[in-house]
Amino acid sequence: MADDVATIHTDGAARGNPGPAAWAYVIARPGQPPLEHAERLGTATNNVAEYTALVRALARAAELGLRRLAVFSDSELMVKQMNGEYSVKNADLKELYDQARALVRRFDAVTLAHVRRSENRRADQLGNDVLDGRPPGSTPASPAARPKARKKAGPVRDPAVDEQAVACLRSAASAWAHPGPGAPTPEQVWDQLWSVLEEGGVLKARKAK
Repeated sequence: MADDVATIHTDGAARGNPGPAAWAYVIARPGQPPLEHAERLGTATNNVAEYTALVRALARAAELGLRRLAVFSDSELMVKQMNGEYSVKNADLKELYDQARALVRRFDAVTLAHVRRSENRRADQLGNDVLDGRPPGSTPASPAARPKARKKAGPVRDPAVDEQAVACLRSAASAWAHPGPGAPTPEQVWDQLWSVLEEGGVLKARKAK
């Protein structure tokens, strides 16, 4: 039943890739106030921070006795890896991925979905607060404004980013060569490719439309 599903938003950020990093989550339980938490991670990559946020959120949800979860993250790479669409070859991510998969098996049902950063605003804000040395949650949530992007462009440090970008383009080329009702549009391919490269620190975050 939908009314027994807890909603979780997670976010991880690194100012540089790697660089000073933080993770955050927001757990919304039916009939109860949201539970928010964020911590600094030290020096890490964006992807390690994203996975750390997921592992910590799942562990906390298990402690709370929650059974059914709907998890949302603005890391398309992590979501696709967790859903089995992308492989995980980076050793640091593989360890966190295995932890997350083991935690998922402790629940009756878990869904993971990718959302834009504008739809993950509170978790993003919590992480930025701790990176700025403020108590997490000290900055009020503002539905009218999207937080400034904290993930800077820089060299790719994770070979998996190159692999996923190439896979995205290869899949698009194949679909266009054999057009059908499910073939992606150029806009869809561009959006997916940009998300992969943005998460890897190759491109700067897009401005909200």
